Amino acid sequence: MTRPPQPCYAGFMKKISLTGIKPTGLLHIGNYFGAIKPALELAKEYDARYFIADYHALNLIKDPKTLARYTREVAAGWLAAGLNPDELVFYRQSSVPETFELTTMLMAFTSKGLMNRAHAYKAAVQANLEKGEDPDAGINMGLYTYPVLMAADILLFDPDVVPVGRDQVQHVEMAQDIAQVINFNYKQDCLKVPQAVVQESVAVVPGLDGRKMSKSYGNAIPLFAPEQDLHKLIKRIVTNSQALEEPKDPDSSQIFQLYKLFASEEELLALAARFRNGGMGWGEAKEELFRVMNRELTPLRERFNAFIADPVRLDAILAQGAEKARLIARKTIARLRKATGIDR
Repeated sequence: MTRPPQPCYAGFMKKISLTGIKPTGLLHIGNYFGAIKPALELAKEYDARYFIADYHALNLIKDPKTLARYTREVAAGWLAAGLNPDELVFYRQSSVPETFELTTMLMAFTSKGLMNRAHAYKAAVQANLEKGEDPDAGINMGLYTYPVLMAADILLFDPDVVPVGRDQVQHVEMAQDIAQVINFNYKQDCLKVPQAVVQESVAVVPGLDGRKMSKSYGNAIPLFAPEQDLHKLIKRIVTNSQALEEPKDPDSSQIFQLYKLFASEEELLALAARFRNGGMGWGEAKEELFRVMNRELTPLRERFNAFIADPVRLDAILAQGAEKARLIARKTIARLRKATGIDR
C-alpha cells in the first residue's frame, strides 16, 4: 500500500504551546493570576514556548529606554514567577530574525481585506471617525500589519495551541487562514494550523476600585511592589460604608476576592465567618489581606529584584533561549523556502 503523505512538520512527540508576552508596562496581580500562572501551567502538559513580543510593543512605545526597561522587567517577572528556561524555550522576538523573514513570506498570501477586518485597526479607524478626523490618522503600518507579524510569531514554531484572551482569538484565526492558504497553494502541509485556547476559568482579579484590574484603569497592584508600597495600595481599596459591627458579605467584597487568591482554605473559611458574624472592620480586613498577599509575593519580589540587579545573567538567559528558538525557526523557514521555490 502507498503510505499517505506526511506533514512537513511531522515528528513532534509532545504537543506544543506558544505564549507571547508584550512588554508594555509593569506586571500586576491581575497579570499573575490571569495570564502568567495559567501559561506556566501549560509547561506541565505541553512543550511550551514563550516569547517577549518587543517588536509588537514598538507600535506603542517609541522611547528606547522605556522599551528596554519593560522588556527586562517582563523577562525578570516571568522568571521570578517560576518560568524555567532550562526546560522550555524563552526568547525575545527581536532575537529571532526568521520571524521577520516569515512575515515577508506571509504577506504574499494575506489579503488586504483580511487586515481591514482586524479588530484593533477597525477600532482605531472608528475612533478617528468619531473625532471627525481622517480614518487613517495616526495609524501606522505596524498596527495595520500587526496580525501578520503575530501570525509569523505563531506559525514559525509549529504550535498546536495558542492560549489567548477572548479579545485575541481573531489573531489566531487569522494565522489559521494564512497557513491554510499557503498549504492549499503548495498542496502540502507546510505550516501547522494552530488552535486558540481560551481559558474561561482564569480568575478575573478585581482592582483597587472593584473593576477588573487593569493598567488602563489605574487600579492595578504591581506584582513586585516593595512591601511598604504594597501596604499603602491595599489601604486604598474602595469599600462601602458598613460599620465595624455589621455583618458583611464576603462574596461581594473585592477584599475577600483578592484574599481568595492568596489564602489557604482554612484561612478563607475563618475570614468568611468573621465577615458574616460582624465585628470586623474594613481596616482590619485590609491588614489581613496584606498579610497573606505579602507572604506569597515576598519570595517572588526577591527573585525579581535579583534578576533586575544582574542584567548580564538576564541577557544570557534570553540569548540562550534565542539559540534554541532559532534551531526550530530555521527548520520552518527551510520548509517554506523549499516549498515556494526560493531554495531548490
